[in-house]
Amino acid sequence: MSLSSENSEAKDDHVVSVEPAQVDTAAQLVAGVSSPLDPEVALRIRRKIDTHILPLMCGVFMLQFMDKATLGNSVALGIQKSTDINQNQFNWLGTIFFLSQLISQFPQGLALQRFPVGKWLSFNVFVWGAVLCCHAACKNFAGLFIVRFILGACEGSVTAGFMIISSMFYTRREYTARFGYWFCMNGVGLIVSGFTSYGCLHIHTPGFEPWQWLMVITGGITVIVSVLFYFFLPDSPTNAWFLSADERVKALQRVKENQTGVENKHFKKEQMIEALMEPKTWLFALLSALSNVPSSFTNQRQIIVAAFGFNPFKVTLLTCVDGVVETLAILVTTLLVSHIPNSRAWVGIASYIPSLLGLLLVNFLPFSDKVGLLFSIWLAEFAIAGIALGIAWASQTTSGHTKRITTNAIVLSASCMGNAAGPFMWRAKYKPRFHVPWIIIAVCLVTCIGLLFIIRLLLAHDNKRRDSEAPDDTYDDVYVMKITDDGQHVEVKVPKGFLDLTDKQNREFRYVL
Repeated sequence: MSLSSENSEAKDDHVVSVEPAQVDTAAQLVAGVSSPLDPEVALRIRRKIDTHILPLMCGVFMLQFMDKATLGNSVALGIQKSTDINQNQFNWLGTIFFLSQLISQFPQGLALQRFPVGKWLSFNVFVWGAVLCCHAACKNFAGLFIVRFILGACEGSVTAGFMIISSMFYTRREYTARFGYWFCMNGVGLIVSGFTSYGCLHIHTPGFEPWQWLMVITGGITVIVSVLFYFFLPDSPTNAWFLSADERVKALQRVKENQTGVENKHFKKEQMIEALMEPKTWLFALLSALSNVPSSFTNQRQIIVAAFGFNPFKVTLLTCVDGVVETLAILVTTLLVSHIPNSRAWVGIASYIPSLLGLLLVNFLPFSDKVGLLFSIWLAEFAIAGIALGIAWASQTTSGHTKRITTNAIVLSASCMGNAAGPFMWRAKYKPRFHVPWIIIAVCLVTCIGLLFIIRLLLAHDNKRRDSEAPDDTYDDVYVMKITDDGQHVEVKVPKGFLDLTDKQNREFRYVL
């Protein structure tokens, strides 16, 4: 029997007793805790959380992007000639990575709910590091196709897992900034991989080419980091090794205002159906798909810049500038959202303006203007900020653990679709200007601007409707059995935010805009 049905049956006396499995995993820790949390204590705990988990998340997300981008970086290092692959096959290697992520999103989401989050992520990081090293042994398209497929399946766990961890440890006001900190590691990864690739160009060993060294070096670092990740990343605030028992309770009190709880290890079919039936889920999914079509530029970057007339050494170093642009774009937009209330849609729309200007310039500047074309591409890359804001926003507007897992899987699957379709725009017949791909990207971004506006209107309308409703006391008196220090069983009241209610069930929930 679901929590909602039990409440409807017992609404007359407004007292409901539930099993611990029905509510959030944190419910027993916070049940009965009514004393207010000192703001100074809350700030100290947040800083402690920042110190212990943010560096780990940033490091792994940087490696994730570095490892994903090794294919594009390998172009200047000779991978196409060495493995005898043509442009169409190269595009397929980019596509199969994201098709694999697409296929794995729902299984990964279920695994992240069923198993300890930190341990499951560590396993995936270890496997993809080992698989990346195996790229160096591939001699043809078939071998690369297989390892890229496995790599995509494992890396598919990271964004979803980090979204869960961020929502466990941070309030909704803090979430977007922290999401930006680790998501901007995409750009940092580009910078580091650019310098790493440049260094690999200078390695000359018989029978082992520079692109193979790139795979082994980045893969080896990832394997080492996965071990650190296993031991130092906690699965949730309820078992965070760096917090005392009292601090764990206070860490949970900090996120009580989210009205989303921490996690629930039991899959709830009704929450999955609710996510599938909501229009906002599919609007966010469409936004994610279209905003990720430009991301196909990641694997094409070196081919396009080389067409401007730059040699492999300059092409490799210029990748670092792309990384700086992406890092700044994500940091600036997520920090703006964190400091300006209800600004997600407006900041997202503003982030697409430089991109559209860049796309206009790259299409109409003379092909002889190398510097102008480079700056046009760098302007176009501001679009990545819209991707970050869209994914973070979707997660923040969803409550109920199974519902959030389902929504995240749908949105991230949609992003994989956009990434998978994108490479096929970059056909050899469109060289050297690639007018058709740039125009397609511009159409996608204009559509994204419209979607951001529609989503904001929809959520604002729902918030106004909730504000006008009479207070809902359906879930005000829910109790769970708790064992005291002296071994006695007592019923204690569970705060509404830890009942694992969906945003639709909890009428106190308000959508961030």
